[in-house]
Amino acid sequence: MKRVASIDIVRGIVMVIMALDHVRDLMHVDALTQSPTDLTTTTPILFLTRWITYLCAPVFVFLAGTSAYLSFQKIKDVASSRLHMIKRGLWLVFLDLVIMNFILYFDVQFHTVLFSVVASIGFGFMLLGFLLRLPSKTLAIIGSIILIGHGLYGIYNNELGETAKSVLNPFFILNAFPFSIGKLFIVAYPPIPWFGIMFIGFSFGRFFISDQEKRNKQLIKIGLTMMLGFVLLRYLNSYGDPQKWSLQKDTIRTLLSFFNISKYPPSLLFTLVTLGVMFLLLGIANRFNSQIQKILSVYGKVPLFYYVIHFLLIHLITLLLLRLQGIEFAEMDFA
Repeated sequence: MKRVASIDIVRGIVMVIMALDHVRDLMHVDALTQSPTDLTTTTPILFLTRWITYLCAPVFVFLAGTSAYLSFQKIKDVASSRLHMIKRGLWLVFLDLVIMNFILYFDVQFHTVLFSVVASIGFGFMLLGFLLRLPSKTLAIIGSIILIGHGLYGIYNNELGETAKSVLNPFFILNAFPFSIGKLFIVAYPPIPWFGIMFIGFSFGRFFISDQEKRNKQLIKIGLTMMLGFVLLRYLNSYGDPQKWSLQKDTIRTLLSFFNISKYPPSLLFTLVTLGVMFLLLGIANRFNSQIQKILSVYGKVPLFYYVIHFLLIHLITLLLLRLQGIEFAEMDFA
């Protein structure tokens, strides 16, 4: 089975966008004091540099599920595919919790351990491996139920007992847990909501073995429908995101409030608009200039390698800039 060019192109787009967010996080002069989504202090441009990167994680997770489906169709062996997915999932969890955490903090004692998108994808692969015998439509239903309903957990969380919270919170909401003196484990990407996106991505894999022209039309329709659903549900301001929008001092800031949605965990509205944009990009990717397609595909074909290397490079450049400003290594606290 040939590689699907549109998947590589769209993945390449979000890889390039992702670097923007991480450079801002580590190098922007006000990164530690000014949140780009704080409407009281942000600027429209700064807000946009953060908002556009919201595309990255859901696209990675969705297309990881799609790629798993295409790989399974190529092998057509449940036992072999299951073993491959479980091994790959375990490797991704190790990569995230050990290698990526060292690259992020350069802290050999691992005072902070971050459970991020790579580990969440890893657990998703392992779970998909165990569920491979289920029809893709069944996985689509499970994923949709998670996508639509996981926000209820945040609404009714306070009604749970402390034991239930301690067990369930890491799976549903952003959480931090001390695991030793001076050490912290942060679940930034609680797996259940991301499982929903990955399952839907797996079920959509069948779209990418159909006629390209027909597929592109369907993808554009789905993208527009999801974005319309986002606008309508967001306008109602009831369910779909814990952050409500409100009228601000001017039209621009009211728009920022309208689009100020929750990523940790990914709300229903967050998922609708980001995946809506993704579907549109998948539907038109083959219309891009051939040279642009070629450049983007380079990054889209090696997303994991790029992800690891770009973080390492940005962190090293940040340290170099600090040294050029006269800050000694002894003054830097990597813990």
